[in-house]
Order: sequence, then C-alpha cells, then structure tokens
Amino acid sequence: MKNPFAQPSPEQRSRPLRWLVPVLLVLLFLAVLIWLPWQARQMESNERQEQLIADTLWVEQTLRFELARSEEALAALGADLVVAPPPTPVLRARFAQMFKNGPELVRVAWLDEAGKLMASHGADMPAAGLPEATRQAAEMAHATRRGRYSEPYGATPSTHGLIDFYLPLYRQGQYSGSLVATYSLEVLLNETVPWWFAQDNALSLLDRDDHVVAQRAAGGPGRGVYTHRRDLDLPGALVALSTDSVKGAPKLLPNLLVGSVIVLALGLVLSLVALWRHISRTLAAEAALRQQMAFRTAMENSLLTGLRARDLEGRVTYVNRAFCQIVGLPEEALVGKKPPMPYWAPEAMGDYEERFRGVLAGTITPQFETVYQRSDGARVPVLVFEAPLVDVYGKQTGWMSSVLDITDRKRVEELNRQQEEKLQASARLATMGEISSMLAHELNQPLAAISSYTAGALNMLERADGGEVQPGLLKRALEQARQQAQRAGQIIRSVHEFVKKREPLRETVSIRSVVDGVRALIDLQARQAAVVLRVELPPDLPPVLADRILLEQVLLNLTRNAIEAMQDTPPEDRVLRIQGAHGRGQVSVSVIDRGHGIAPEVAERLFSPFHSTKAEGMGMGLSICRTAIEFHGGTLTHAPNPAGGTIFTFSLPAQAAAPALG
Repeated sequence: MKNPFAQPSPEQRSRPLRWLVPVLLVLLFLAVLIWLPWQARQMESNERQEQLIADTLWVEQTLRFELARSEEALAALGADLVVAPPPTPVLRARFAQMFKNGPELVRVAWLDEAGKLMASHGADMPAAGLPEATRQAAEMAHATRRGRYSEPYGATPSTHGLIDFYLPLYRQGQYSGSLVATYSLEVLLNETVPWWFAQDNALSLLDRDDHVVAQRAAGGPGRGVYTHRRDLDLPGALVALSTDSVKGAPKLLPNLLVGSVIVLALGLVLSLVALWRHISRTLAAEAALRQQMAFRTAMENSLLTGLRARDLEGRVTYVNRAFCQIVGLPEEALVGKKPPMPYWAPEAMGDYEERFRGVLAGTITPQFETVYQRSDGARVPVLVFEAPLVDVYGKQTGWMSSVLDITDRKRVEELNRQQEEKLQASARLATMGEISSMLAHELNQPLAAISSYTAGALNMLERADGGEVQPGLLKRALEQARQQAQRAGQIIRSVHEFVKKREPLRETVSIRSVVDGVRALIDLQARQAAVVLRVELPPDLPPVLADRILLEQVLLNLTRNAIEAMQDTPPEDRVLRIQGAHGRGQVSVSVIDRGHGIAPEVAERLFSPFHSTKAEGMGMGLSICRTAIEFHGGTLTHAPNPAGGTIFTFSLPAQAAAPALG
C-alpha cells in the first residue's frame, strides 16, 4: 500500500514546471498573432515616412540648385556691367536668355548707385519702387557685400508669392549699382518639382510665419499622415518646403495573418523540441553542479584559512571548517548569528562594535589584526582580510572574510623582539667597554679634586688647633668637593641608565633632553680625540614620542663613529656638529663630521648587519641604530658633507607640545 504521507520525489515536483513552458508558448503564440500585423503596419508606415523624407530632401536640393544657377547668371551679368556695360541689344538678349533658362523669373532690373533704373526685363517695376522686404535685403547686401534674398511677399488667396534676389555691384571696391531679380515661387514649384512627386504629395512653400506663399497639389490635399518640413538654404530669407502625402495609413495584407499562423505553428513545434532538449541539459547541469558543489566543499574544508560570509546586516551566512576550528564553535552556532558574536573577546569589544558600524554603513577595513576568543576562553590572534561579496548581477550582497590564525607569527615576532632587545643591550655594553678607559680618566678627575678639597679642609682644621676656623675658606672647599662629587655621580648615573636592561618605554621627550642625557659621554670622547662639539638645536623644536634610552644609544653611536672618522683630520678641522630641524610634521637630527667620508662600495652595505670597516668592530652599530629609528616610525639616512665628511640624519614624527597647566 502506498504511503499517503510520503514526500513527493524531485521528479514529481518538477513535472508541473515542465508543462509551464508549453502553456507559456501558446500564450506567446496568441500574443504574436495580435502583435505581428501591428508591427508589419508600423514597418510599412516607417518605410513610407523615410521615403517621403528622402524625396523631400531631393526636391529641396533641386529647388536650391535652380536658384543657384540663376544666381550665377546674375553674377556673371553684374561682372560685365561693372567692367563695360554691353550695348542695349546685347543686354536685352542676355536678359531674354536668362528668362528662357529660368521660367520662374518674373523681372530682372539693373539699378545704378543712386537706385535709378538703368534697364529691366519682364514685368514692370512697381510704381512705389522696391518692396519693403527687398529694401531690407538690400541693406543687408550692402553691409555684407553679398547677394541676399528678401522675405517672400505678395501672397494672397488668389495670387502667388514672390521673392527678390538683390545683388550689389562693386567696381574697385566702390558701390556702382545693383541687380534685382524677382522669382515666382509657384512657378518655381511647378517647373522644378517632378509630376510624379507632386501627384503623391501636396507641396507648399512657407514663410517665416508659416504662411503659405506657394503651393502645388496635383494629387489633391494631403492627409496629414506622412509629413515633412525642410528649410531652404537661402541667404537672408527663411523659406521652408513642406510636403504632405496624399496616402493614408497602410492596410494589412490578407495573407499576412495566414503566413504568420504557419510560421508560428512551426516555431511552436520547434520550441517544444528545444524544450525537451533544454530539460535534458538542465538535469545534466544540475548533476554537474552538485558534483562541483561537493568538490568546492571538500576544497574549502581542506583549507587552513578560515572563510566567513556575512550579509549587509552583519549576519553570518557561511563559515568553513577552518573558521570553526579557529573560534572553537560548530557551524550551526555561527550561521544566522548577528553581532555581538560569541567569539568576540571582551577586551576588544569596542573595536568589534566600531567595525560592525562600518559594515552597516557599507564600508569595511580591508585588512586588520584582532583577537578572537575560543569557546574554552583561549585568545587567538588573527589577521582578517575582507572584500565585497557580489552576485552574478553585479549587486553587492554582503562581505567575504579570510581569517588567518597568526599565533605562530606573533610568537616568532616576540622572540625577535626579545633578541633585538638583547642585541641592543649588548651593543650598549660594548659601547661602554670601548669608552671605559676614558670613563676611568673622567671619573679620576672629580675624585682627585674631592680628595684635594677634603685634604685642604682637614689641614685648615688641624692648623686651627682649637682656634678660630675661617668659615669662608672651609665652606668654599667643601662646596667644590660637593660639585665634583655631583659631577662624578652624574657620569655614573648616565652610564647606569644607558647600559641597564629594560622594556622599551615610549614617552614624549625633547631632543634637547636626549642630547643633554649623553652629552657628558660625548664630551668625554670628543676631548679625548681633540674634537670640538657644537650643538645647534632650535628652541622651538617639537617633542617626539620615543624611548629616551634608545634615542640616546643612536645618538651616542653616531657621534662616536663621527669622532673616530676624524682621527686623520687636521686638528683645526675636527668639528662635530649636532643640528636639529623640523618641518612637514617631522623632527630631524643630523650628526655632521669632517672625516674621511664613506666610499660608494661601502655605502651600499653600510646598514647591513655584521658589516664593518673597523678591524675590531662587530658591524652592528648602524644596523641597530636604523632598527631603533624604524621602531619609532622614522628613517635613518646618510649623505656626503659638502665641506668634507658625512652627514647622518634620523627623522621622527613630531608630537604636539602638551599645553601648560595654569
């Protein structure tokens, strides 16, 4: 017995969808039966309109050519009249030839410079002289020295319109008369437009105000279905050619519908065949897609990189196995979850919330480091890369994140940091070892002075032998002894601060205090090598955020190298300068010597570890200096000194000075 509660199979669920396409095709067939005749009618209508436009353009060019030919004849006659007027019989013959070649001509008149009629042919000149439109054209012709047409005039319901062409004549640049030709616009249409075009279209010439000045409608008035308007290119006049076809809207052919039914029926059969093939291909594509999905899932599960997808609201839509292992949570505890996330560490909650607000605003941080908390409470440092997640239509649907567990990298960085600290401490001890003899000499002076002053005080007490002691002398001796003791103590404290091992501590320090902290040691080395030390620090030098001891170590190493580089320099040129400057948010300190300089082959590997030009050197001094400066976000560079020697410069970001407390 068949189970009534059994779920339908995928084949049964897709069966109604297979019948949906044939039904849609039948509906499409009916729609095409309605649309196709209308489309055919539109196509025929468009063809008629395009043909009318092409014919109108041809007629317009024919009219313009006819007038241009008459303009050329008038120009040739005007040139002859200006040079040497021909005899009256010859002039009349030329007028007659122009009328024979141009039936549209009504009158041609020759006027002298005063406007007096010299000769004419055709209709008589009006008693009132030239029309107002012609006089306006004459003024424009005089201004431009070119022929101009007047606006059409004289059109009434019973008479056709006229248009004049006014051609000024000039002899050696001086106005010497004019030629005025009058054309009949209706005769121009009748003589120029072919009969076959006039049989199918009603033609009209319109003036500037769209008034009809000439018309030809051999086939009757137009129906207003197919119309076109084209302006004639006449200098000075605005005349438009308007055509209105006598044809009505096209009618459908009787056999068009039958042909459409046959074609669409064949198309329906072919579409059903194509549908069957499409269904087969779809089933094959679905199987291939399932195989690809299985392959992609296996590939993602084999990755060590965690993958996480989120929608635009921050909801987790996908995680892979590596991400679950990083946070120590199963997939079902993450997918569909919105912030706050269970793997957010409490100490970094503020950063998480700020980045989540960026996600909601449509912006993300492409790369950042953070800390995740596993379900057992362990902290996992991770490096996160985020990019927009875009669908096949180019629309963003969320964000995709790649998460790397950087626990091992952090461990290696910590070991490197510890080794770097040990190396810096060793370098400081090596530095103090190199100057130990000078340090002993420097301490011997204040100790010897203390011994002398105390011995003098004892002698004064013994000589007094119970008598009166001179307080002034005794006080002066004890004061000198106290100053020498302070000097020795300052040297010992500088050495102690310089060589003791401690964690790097960034604080706001001034460059002057850094120089003062090691100046005693620098002076000690400078006096030993007969070098003059000059410190040039501007009073407005901004402070920097740095570890004082590291900067002192850098300054001491650079000055010691500079002093050693001037061993072979003449004594009068042994000058060591420490200069400070600031600008563009940077504070720079330069150590300038007058030594032997740096050879190009040495400069290439100057900052490389274990590279040294000294026989007893370790080659770590400049390498440690550059590492210390880069630790503070600065740079260490060198350049030749134009006066001879080398300039070492380190630059650090400047800090705003703290406001004074009042």
